[in-house]
Amino acid sequence: MTTITTTAVAKPLIAVDFYTLMALACVATAFLGFIPTYWTPLMAGQFSAHPVVHMHGIAFFSWTIFAVLQTSLVPAGRVMLHRSVGLAGISIATLLTVLGLLAALNSLLGSYTVGRGYDAEAFLVVPLCIIATFAVLFTLAIANIKRPEIHKRLMLLATISVLNAPVARPLLTWVWPLSGPTDVPPVWINVPACWLSYLLIVAAMIYDWRTRGKVHTVYLIAFPILLAIAYLVIPISETAGWHAFARDYAALAGSVPVKGS
Repeated sequence: MTTITTTAVAKPLIAVDFYTLMALACVATAFLGFIPTYWTPLMAGQFSAHPVVHMHGIAFFSWTIFAVLQTSLVPAGRVMLHRSVGLAGISIATLLTVLGLLAALNSLLGSYTVGRGYDAEAFLVVPLCIIATFAVLFTLAIANIKRPEIHKRLMLLATISVLNAPVARPLLTWVWPLSGPTDVPPVWINVPACWLSYLLIVAAMIYDWRTRGKVHTVYLIAFPILLAIAYLVIPISETAGWHAFARDYAALAGSVPVKGS
């Protein structure tokens, strides 16, 4: 009689697949993009900002690290751990959203104090739009948690959607430099910053086409919408209605800025 024995093979804690590599690309983008305007001056003791700015940066970078962890658990077969850890992701995403709103408010108020209020009101549309986009994509991802093919693509899109800031920083440092430390970035910088970061979405679409024979519907719907939103912030920022909203937003801090300041 032949006895067949089986040996249980221990699952690795983490493993790397395409989505893990994409998450690592997001981490690299987030870190490298802030080198000229945050990490370098911070290390030199030359960076001073409101605590909410640092808190927002920590939350933002923590999200990208979290994305790497989550995307590495699934290919390792740690699906239950992935779902358990995902509860922490809801907290991080919520914190990132709240701190993003506060950081945008802090930036707006700071610009009023140096007489750049009107420009800051216009630019406010950029961070608020990015925060809203992230929140919507993340919410949709959570709503589709039992549909993993949709869920993981929406989570990837949510992470990529917040990369415009680290992409914009080098552009504003070396390509279209601001004239001074009190200058407010132009609203149009959102277009090249977002579109460059969306090259990661193009990579994901190519991966789908090469492995599935077609691009997933999530990308086909979300990609053109994201491209359009990146541009539409420009005409929105020029309207009187938006500037009125921005002044109301500034008033949340307890003081109403002088119109036209």
